[in-house]
Amino acid sequence: MSETTEGTERAMGWQELTGTRVTKAHGTGNDFVVYTDADGSRDVSPDTVAAVCDRHMGLGGDGLIRAVRSRHLPEGQRLLERHPDAEWFMDYRNADGSVAQMCGNGVRVFVDHLVREGLVTLPRGARLRIGTRAGVRTVARTSSGYAVDMGPWSFSHGDTARERGSDCVVSAAGLTVPRPAVSIDIGNPHTVVALSEGEKLDGLDLHAAPTVDPLPADGTNVEFVVPLDHDDSDLGRLEMRVHERGVGETHSCGTGACAAAAATRFWGGPESPDRWFVQVPGGVLSVTFVPAPDGTEHVVLAGPVRVVATAELR
Repeated sequence: MSETTEGTERAMGWQELTGTRVTKAHGTGNDFVVYTDADGSRDVSPDTVAAVCDRHMGLGGDGLIRAVRSRHLPEGQRLLERHPDAEWFMDYRNADGSVAQMCGNGVRVFVDHLVREGLVTLPRGARLRIGTRAGVRTVARTSSGYAVDMGPWSFSHGDTARERGSDCVVSAAGLTVPRPAVSIDIGNPHTVVALSEGEKLDGLDLHAAPTVDPLPADGTNVEFVVPLDHDDSDLGRLEMRVHERGVGETHSCGTGACAAAAATRFWGGPESPDRWFVQVPGGVLSVTFVPAPDGTEHVVLAGPVRVVATAELR
């Protein structure tokens, strides 16, 4: 098959969504194509997702989000048994068509879509529960965007990380030697690598996926972080770049920002702050750690949403 023929077939690959109205939006540069499928009748194949998210032959995006009522999906039905108010489910796919548990920036884009489409009413200060494959998430509307309770965070390998400060090593183009890293679960898997202040994040080549050893069974997102100087002892700051599984390098990653802050805070010791600003190529995200009634520690991610365009797929 010639490249021309392959490209033409890819351009025609979203026939499942022909005539569908979609929104292109982003959260700090992490961009998504979103559409409403209230009754669950317009599910899509991986090829369709990849075609729509293609940045040359499609609309382009780091992922595709389908807004569907929870009762129309088996995963959503299970969530409704415990959370009957989680009416809407965020069906999220990576740009390559693979299914993902959730996405922190995508949650904000998803809820903003529900609000803009008149599917929910959410005034400033109000909260909304939504379903994801990582469980129910509670989202509050703020004066500048949305804040998402991402739920509890944890070490993927528990005691190993706590005792050694790392549980794997990561190699990437631009690093002279493999670096120790720690694996964090925020409803989806992350591996965080710390670089010293003197090292440059922009020296990394993240076109290819970093090598993680041992690699988690379902793959992992990899964050590289550099702590930034700050005068406020109650506020931490760090800079981050990320390679997302199934996507490549992205301008931002919400769950990645949470994982990066959690790892940096752990490495910093008990005096580390509970609130962090995470600088990503697409902007700044706020990450706050709060105690939950059940004894776990939840992560709250806050940031803006911007709608780029609405369109009808042809």
